[in-house]
Order: sequence, then structure tokens, then C-alpha cells
Amino acid sequence: MIVSVDVISLLLQPLPLGAFLPIDSLFSTQGIMVMLLAAYGVAMWMFLTSAPKVHTIMVTNLEVAQNFYEGVLELAAAEVPLHYYYNYEQTLGATSIDPLYMSTGMGGTSTTQFHGTEGLWYQLKKNTQLHVISGASYGSKNNERHVCFDHECLEQLLMRVQMRRLKYKVRKQKPLNFLVKDWEERVIELAEVSN
Repeated sequence: MIVSVDVISLLLQPLPLGAFLPIDSLFSTQGIMVMLLAAYGVAMWMFLTSAPKVHTIMVTNLEVAQNFYEGVLELAAAEVPLHYYYNYEQTLGATSIDPLYMSTGMGGTSTTQFHGTEGLWYQLKKNTQLHVISGASYGSKNNERHVCFDHECLEQLLMRVQMRRLKYKVRKQKPLNFLVKDWEERVIELAEVSN
């Protein structure tokens, strides 16, 4: 017995969608959990990539820093980023402040509780913010000292100082360290701390 099969017409027939998507397993409990996890991953990725980049600077005196960053450098105040409300940076282990940069009046026995929303917040660029917190020690000759761990942040601040035609002196390029005089003739040292 010979059976003839028209292979071409069999290949040209449209296949139902269920032939490509296993719909019964897609809507099972396990399939729904996988879809929820994938949606959660995409939402977290979108949330974290849209969050602004935050540079942190430790200063000796928040009032002097506020006068300097708002008055002299004319930085606009910024809202606290949403991921700081949920302590995202604390889950990365960024909450501990090195005692080397703490002011001497803090004492050795007291512990410092730092919350991500404290301090001053300024807008540096469109998606870049500056977070100013207290905790730095005074520099040489009791100068106000602003300490940062990020070279890019200090370069942006130096460019802003140059644009405002303030008196400044670059002491070192690597790590970046420069002095600036504010309008009250206070010398402010901005220093990059390298690990």
C-alpha cells in the first residue's frame, strides 16, 4: 500500500500559535512566578538606571558648605533621589564612614548613625547630584576641608570654580587637591581621597 503525501501543502499550512508557545505551562503556577520575577527584574533595572548618579562630599561645617555651594558656586538644590529613601546605597555597604576623616571633636566612643537623606543635595548636571554631609576633619591651618572619593566630582567642581572666576590653586593633580577662596576670604580645601 502506497500513501502519497503532499509535503509542500503540509508545510504551507499555518500552524496554530499553541504550536510555538506552550500556553498550558506558561499559565501554570511556575510559569506565572517566572513571569513575575522577570517583570520585577525589568522594573528594578529601569528604576536603578533612571536614578541619578550621586557624588558624596564630606565637609567640616555644613553651614559654610551651604554658603559655598549655593552662594559662591550657585548650585541648584535637588530633591533626594528615590533610591536613597529606600536605603539602596546602604545595602551596598556604603554607610560606614571612615574614622580617619571624622572630626576630632567626635570622640572615640560615640557611634555615628548616618541616614542617606541627611545633608545637602545639589544638582551638578542633568542626571548627576552632589550630596554634602558633615564628617570631615579640618585641614592644615584650620582650613575648611571638603573630602571626596570621586575624581570626576572634584573635576566638575573645579570647572565650576574656574567658570565663576574664583581664586583657586591646584596643589596636586593625582589625587586631585585644590584650594578655593570664597567671598568671605575663607580658604576651602577640596581633596580627593584615594583608597
